[in-house]
Amino acid sequence: MTNSVNSAVYEMLTGEDDGRVCRDIPDEACNAQPGNFLKHVIALAATKTGDGLSDPKLVLSWLLTSLGAPAYLTGLLVPVREAGALLPQLLIAAGVRALPRRKWVWVIGSLVQGVAILGISASALSLEGESAGWTIIGLLAVFAAARSACSVSYKDVLGKTVSKATRGTATGTAGTIAATAVLVFGTLLAFGIVEKSVSVIAAVLILAGCLWIAAAAIFATLAEVPGSTEGGGNPISVVFRQFSLLREDKQLTIFITTRGLLIATALAPPFILSMVGRSGGNQLGELGMFVLASGLAAVGSSFFWGRLSDSSSRKVLVLSAAIAALALAAGAVLGLFNSSNVAALPMAGVLFVLMVAYQGVRLGRSTHIVDMADQDKRAAYTALSNSIIGVLLVAGGAFGLLAQLVGEASVLALFAAMCIAAAIVGSGLKEVQE
Repeated sequence: MTNSVNSAVYEMLTGEDDGRVCRDIPDEACNAQPGNFLKHVIALAATKTGDGLSDPKLVLSWLLTSLGAPAYLTGLLVPVREAGALLPQLLIAAGVRALPRRKWVWVIGSLVQGVAILGISASALSLEGESAGWTIIGLLAVFAAARSACSVSYKDVLGKTVSKATRGTATGTAGTIAATAVLVFGTLLAFGIVEKSVSVIAAVLILAGCLWIAAAAIFATLAEVPGSTEGGGNPISVVFRQFSLLREDKQLTIFITTRGLLIATALAPPFILSMVGRSGGNQLGELGMFVLASGLAAVGSSFFWGRLSDSSSRKVLVLSAAIAALALAAGAVLGLFNSSNVAALPMAGVLFVLMVAYQGVRLGRSTHIVDMADQDKRAAYTALSNSIIGVLLVAGGAFGLLAQLVGEASVLALFAAMCIAAAIVGSGLKEVQE
């Protein structure tokens, strides 16, 4: 796009004109900001769409089941994807910090993710049973490791190339675009317009892989000025030094505690679905309304949360925690009082409200940690936060055992309590946008 088109679209999305003030980015990056802003939106929208088309909780789970893979392999999908993308970040941050231009980490990581998804598609078309399951799990682990590198580098690049007042808008706009695309996919799936066969899902995964590769090509053209390279060093010593940040910065401790409690919003959806699934709603083709509910929530709320995050990411975290608590409490009540036959429609409503809150959590936490840290600490804060959350997500597997003992409704009630605690703790965060 030409500079005039870039500026026009940028002004439309951000509400800023040529008199904009570049906040918390290098002076050399100011003139390139409209173009950089749009490149962030397009690249992020492509990868987020790929995420939705290859969702391990739905698409990959259905794929492994259809290929005849053992159930225990299906159960590894989400832990491998989430923990594998978060836990390595503490060690990666030092290496990323040693690079003056960090966009190339994201570019290479996105290429690897695309190739891994293409490999999963090829495995689905050529393998079956346990061999298919292990191959897909292995490729998903490669995907997660590449995603880890992208996550560490992205927030640092975002902080160098997009102004403090418009970062949430960039990520929120990308989320809305991607959610719309995934919503179309969910609609086609729910109404049987798209056949739920292995070959069709493999084709969808090919599309997803190509989106990651296209995103890498777009991100490679980003105008990033060289940054400080201090802080790179021996990974083990960096690990201990980064943990010391928890003692040095009370706000970081409060943020990570709030985010840790809010993992309830990520862990809860499978328990909501399993409550309905006991009556036969546990196949992908019968989850159409849940796919639509999740997609509608993302489409309807991502841009709003992004704009609000630019004003107060603290309020976004507190408000989304409160909304999640209400949704989870409602789901717990529905499950406790009608445990033998939980109706799908009201639980789809619960999922919708929960996913609205989840979008707020994702955008609020991303914007808050970028804005609370200066350029010298941003990568370290991001890596430390994500690695701690990765450990908590692994430990979150215990909630599945708890559900077997006391039921999904009781687990949802516990998640609601965690969200209430998150709202209380999160209220102690500073207004970092001021």
